[in-house]
Order: sequence, then C-alpha cells, then structure tokens
Amino acid sequence: MKSRPGGGHVAVVGAGFSGTMLAVHLLRQGLKVTLIDRSGRFGEGLAYSTRETIHLLNVPAAKMSAFPDDPRHFARWLEDRGEGDGTSFAPRRTYRAYLAEIFQVEGSAANCVHDTAVAIADGKLRLASGSSIECDAAVIAAGNLGPAPVPRLGEAAPLCIDDPWSAEGRAALSTLARQDGDLLLVGTGLTMVDTVLSLESQGFAGRVIAISRRGLLPRAHFTTASIDIELPASLRLADLLRWTRSHAGAANWTAVIDALRPITAKIWQSWSGRERSRFLRHLRPWWDVHRHRIAPQIWAQLDGLRKGGLSICAGRIVGGDGTSVRIRRRGATATETIRTVGIVNCTGPRGDIRAAADPLLDSLLANGMARTDDFGLGLEVDDQCRVSHRLYAVGPMTRGTFWEIVAVPDIRGQVQRLAATIAADLSQAAHASAWHGAPAARYAG
Repeated sequence: MKSRPGGGHVAVVGAGFSGTMLAVHLLRQGLKVTLIDRSGRFGEGLAYSTRETIHLLNVPAAKMSAFPDDPRHFARWLEDRGEGDGTSFAPRRTYRAYLAEIFQVEGSAANCVHDTAVAIADGKLRLASGSSIECDAAVIAAGNLGPAPVPRLGEAAPLCIDDPWSAEGRAALSTLARQDGDLLLVGTGLTMVDTVLSLESQGFAGRVIAISRRGLLPRAHFTTASIDIELPASLRLADLLRWTRSHAGAANWTAVIDALRPITAKIWQSWSGRERSRFLRHLRPWWDVHRHRIAPQIWAQLDGLRKGGLSICAGRIVGGDGTSVRIRRRGATATETIRTVGIVNCTGPRGDIRAAADPLLDSLLANGMARTDDFGLGLEVDDQCRVSHRLYAVGPMTRGTFWEIVAVPDIRGQVQRLAATIAADLSQAAHASAWHGAPAARYAG
C-alpha cells in the first residue's frame, strides 16, 4: 500500500518483527516511512535469522499471525504452502519468509537504509555513515539487545563465544562443533536449547555442560483441555503467588499461566517498585521457563540428549585457568573442575540497557530525550509508547512499562495501536512544533 503524501515522515530504527510491522501499519496510516537497520536485513530480525530447520517457533502457528485483526493469517499462509496448519510449530526461517512476503507486499513504499542510527537532534536522525534523515517522528524498535559478555578466565582461556546469534558467533560455533572435548554453555534457557540443537545437527560428539544459577529449563507446550479459571481478586505479588500455586495444583500450570496473559501488563503496572524488584530478583526465572515454552518435539529431543551427552547444572563459574573452568554447584561448598574446549554465552538478551553501549540509546539518555525505567529493562514510555515529544519506542524496549512485550501475540497489537497514535499525534501537531520536551511522565503504578 502506497503512503499518501503530506502525512508526515517517520523514521523507524530496527527492522525486526516490531519495526517491520510498525512500518506496515504506518504506511496504512498514510505516513512516509524510513526503516533503518544496521544489519541490512529487513523484515527478518534476530529471532528469525536462523537458517537451520531445527530451530522452531516456540508458539503454534495459530497464534503467530502478524495481524491482530486476522488471527489465522499465518496459519492460512502455512496451509496454502502445504507446510503445516494452526497446530504446527513451524521453522523460524519459514516465519522469516512469511514476514518478508508481508513486507514485500505492504512495505514496498518504505525507504530502507542499511546504516546505524547514532543520535537524534533538530528533527534529524543522524547515522554512523555521516548522513542524516529528516523526519517528523522517530521510533526505537531495536528489539532485544545482545547478551552481556561472560567474564574472561585469562589469556589461555578456551574459545569464548559471547553472542552465538551473531555471524561471528555462528561461525565459531561451527568450529567448536568439530572439536573433540567438552563444551560449557553459560545459561539454560531458550538460547541454550537452540545452541545444543545446532551442535547436535553439526555432529558434535563431545559432552555439553549447561550451567545457570538455578538450572531451570524451558517447559514444553502440551495440549490441555480448555479450563475456565477465575482471575485473581488481588494483584499484589504475595497474593498472586498464592493464587498461582493454588490453581496450578488444582488445574494445571499451563492453564494458569495462559489465564494471566491478558492481564500481565495490568499486573506489572499495579505493583510497587519494591514488588517489581522482588519479582525480578526471585521469581523471574520461574516465570520465564513457564511462560516462554518450547515445542513438544524440541522438548522430546532435549530430553533424549539429557540421557546422553547433555548435562544441566545449577551453579556458577568461580574461576578458571587455561582450558580448566572451576564451577560450584548450587548448595555445595567445594568446587569442580571442567576441562573444556570452549564456552558459549547462552544467557540471553542483556537485562540492563544502560550497559548496552548502543550509540543511539547512549545519546538519547545523555541529552535527556529519553530515560530508562527504574530497572534498566528498557526505555521509559507512557501508556501510548511515547518516550518524549515525537520520539516513541516499541517492542522489548518498552518492557519496563508493559513487562510481557517480547512475543508476536503481544507486539502485533502494540505496533498497530502505536501507528494510530503516531498518526494522530502528527496530525494534531501539524508538523509545526520542533522536537523538544522532557521524557514521558513516569508511569504511575
């Protein structure tokens, strides 16, 4: 769909699912769009960049439509290609093809720029190449930031892959897959699962030891009968925890977690700063493994590998020298030594954007156009995703306000609403006022 002239120009930084679908909805609103991505891949994003068929979506196709008002859009697309139905956990590279097709059809009017955004000033988005883009509004759609690096264990330490999703990380992982010896994976979540599957598919014959503080694994999706669960009367953290435990025992935990999905943002926003802090410190790992589940066939494969060369360890790294890494298991006082040919960082997305060393975020925070939420989970936004005057954020960058905003079923509605908000804001402003103003008011919760 072509944009109508005169509607305003919006620069969107990031071309993953959030940025791509926001561009589509902005074009539907009649706005001009420039989409900027440092990778040069548009309509793809990190989550769907894998080329390996073993990496599946973590949600069945029936829930993965890119459009909130057409919930079977992806399922129909998959069925038309003869590659599955609504119950299928499709390969992520198949979903990448789906997004690319949507962007080709509805996003062709967008101007795509392969560059890195570094600053915003005087109504211009400045790029690392030295050029700039004049725009009436800008949106940060950066997605999840890369993982924080694991500590180095000395000059003679084994090969360490800080980001297994980067091009360099994937190449290094292929090198490690041909090595004889043990590998240590730091983290036992979704990234660990993908890494283990990649190693297995490339014929790695050694042992894999995955370590995290609690040693928790993502749970599997499984089919259950629909259960009506009365939502909790109180949203206070302590009351909600008691409610969850009670209903999980009486019904099943998947139904309980799914029942909370529609009100997750409401719950998060109702908590005090102290309650949010307690949740992040003590309960977040348990929420993550129950909420962000994996396909049943992946769980079965992982279970089989645990009976062979995969060990899951609750503990932490305490030191190392050369190819030896010392770990201490949870609850133990003594340490163990593991000889390894490599360490892979599987800790997942960085938890605090204040340490991300991203030039655009650093600039916005330094000049006062933006600020982080109290915990550094993302940029502070109001309930309409405004960061400051004419500056917006979408997707994982808004986690501090909405918490559960990292999956397609959540983001697709957010981008549609944000496109309408931006169109209305620009229409009211009539493009007359300059970029100015303090960051959006702190969300009251």
